[in-house]
Amino acid sequence: MFEVLKFRRVGSHDLVALGRGHGSLGALGALLLWPHNPALWLLQMRPKVMWHLLRRYMASRLHSLRMGGYLFSGSQAPQLSPALMRALGHKCPNLRRLCLHVADLTMVPITSLPCTLRTLELHSCEISMVWLLKEQDPTVLPLLECIVLDRVPAFRDEHLQGLTRFRALRSLVLGGTYRVTETGLDASLQEMSYLQRLEVLGCTLSADSTLLAISRHLRDVRKIRLTVRGLSAPGLSVLEGMPSLESLCLLGPLITPEMPSPAEILSSCLTMPKLRVLELQGLGWEGQEAERLLCKGLPHCMVIVRACPKESLDWWM
Repeated sequence: MFEVLKFRRVGSHDLVALGRGHGSLGALGALLLWPHNPALWLLQMRPKVMWHLLRRYMASRLHSLRMGGYLFSGSQAPQLSPALMRALGHKCPNLRRLCLHVADLTMVPITSLPCTLRTLELHSCEISMVWLLKEQDPTVLPLLECIVLDRVPAFRDEHLQGLTRFRALRSLVLGGTYRVTETGLDASLQEMSYLQRLEVLGCTLSADSTLLAISRHLRDVRKIRLTVRGLSAPGLSVLEGMPSLESLCLLGPLITPEMPSPAEILSSCLTMPKLRVLELQGLGWEGQEAERLLCKGLPHCMVIVRACPKESLDWWM
């Protein structure tokens, strides 16, 4: 029997298994083997159930897997294991995207993850101090292009420095990684000049220091997304003339008097030759004169001014 109550369609290619109940593994097998469904979302799969899925149903056509763990369920809760991760890579050789939520990875070394991954997302997960050290095997995850670190409390400068060994990495998202320092970010970006997308959200880093590090080291960056904590007009001006920047997103809430005015934002954006998207979220400017000024002054850009969306507490939403 299987610990899933029902399936829910999330997108045109995604199915999510929700709840705890008893259903048919045969039905799940049919869904996994459906050729037009390369993605599956699993909520709190016990390891023994995952082993059963791997042995009988998961196959080469699975490209994306999103799983929830038991991090907050106590020390006796079932956890992921290195053997399970290695088996996942063996049975699903085309797995490109792995998203883990509330999972305890302290006993799961990064070397055990499927080597085919191009995207790795960690949301509210725990990792060990040695999880991402630069001195580890450079052949680990050779295809990794995107890594999302969202509310990973243990993540710090040493881990960030460890990311520099992923030479295929082009997209980095740091969300709520409060142990990362300005010095650590600057030193790491110096070795990741190939990044094309950087998001720094809800961290203790000031926006000015982040933009300064970007302007120094990421001259080919195409997309920047960051919260406006500590952002000033001089800080924003360091992006002026960035040759490849196509998308700039500034997220509120607006909490500092040093925040650049709409006219100052417009002035800086006009110097960015390839800018095509400017998004201002949660600054309270929607429907105001600020929005009209920016839309009129940047006719070559898609200007998006909106409130912050409400966040769901359910990770599968």
